[in-house]
Amino acid sequence: MYQRLMIIGRLGRDPEMRYTASGVPVTNFSVATDRRWTDQNGQQQERTVWFRVSAWRRLAETCNQYLSKGRLVMVEGELSEPTPYQARDGEWRASLDVTARNVQFLGGRDEGGAAPAAAAGGGFQEPSEEAPTLDEEEIPF
Repeated sequence: MYQRLMIIGRLGRDPEMRYTASGVPVTNFSVATDRRWTDQNGQQQERTVWFRVSAWRRLAETCNQYLSKGRLVMVEGELSEPTPYQARDGEWRASLDVTARNVQFLGGRDEGGAAPAAAAGGGFQEPSEEAPTLDEEEIPF
């Protein structure tokens, strides 16, 4: 089975990078997504859903370097099983944790933090399996 989640939202705080005991970098940040709709009474409604995102290895380093609070991003990754917790107001909620595989930096350079021109409209994707290299003479057409 395959699971893929895509969210677009803004960072709620600056990313925080740390290292595992074996020296692997991991960066954590939160992303807020907004959902707007009109209810049965014709009233506009809005709900914000927060996701806790973890980026690993080189993706962690890139996110830590170029992302900042307020920055618009698109995150592709896998959703972990929600973790229930009790909020300060006594309500039970669920923490939605995402392991990022690809992060795209959206918006302009001045939107939520500066980034070099190469990263301003781009992003970084965790490398997957290497694609095989083919000689042009091996192509069957």
